[in-house]
Amino acid sequence: MGEAEAEARSGRVRAARLRSTRQRRAVLETLGRCREFISAQELHTRLAGTGSTVGLTTVYRTLRELDRAGLVDVVRDEGGERLYLQRPTGEHRHHLICRDCGRSRPVDAEAVEEWAARLAETTGFTELEHTLELSGVCDRCR
Repeated sequence: MGEAEAEARSGRVRAARLRSTRQRRAVLETLGRCREFISAQELHTRLAGTGSTVGLTTVYRTLRELDRAGLVDVVRDEGGERLYLQRPTGEHRHHLICRDCGRSRPVDAEAVEEWAARLAETTGFTELEHTLELSGVCDRCR
């Protein structure tokens, strides 16, 4: 992981008003190396493989904080388990997830974002959040 990428990630954490703890940095660094969505337990296993002593409860708590701060994308797998992927930018994104292999692909969902903004405006809601999960079978698994 490059120094510029680590600094950008650190800046997003500060902007989200999260303290930069040793555990949070370890979770973010390991999550930043993931190219596909990952469960909290798998992330914990990878952390342990690096010699980190971050506990599983801390991993779950950190992921919840990162989600609330908008620093990760979250989807659920077929069994309902939450999977996480660090956002390369602060932008909310949507993903297509392969039900067979778990591979993910970001999609341009501008129409969804526009619809959500219109809905918030017409209903008078503020701070609107939404989740859109799209799954199918990718070209590799067909």
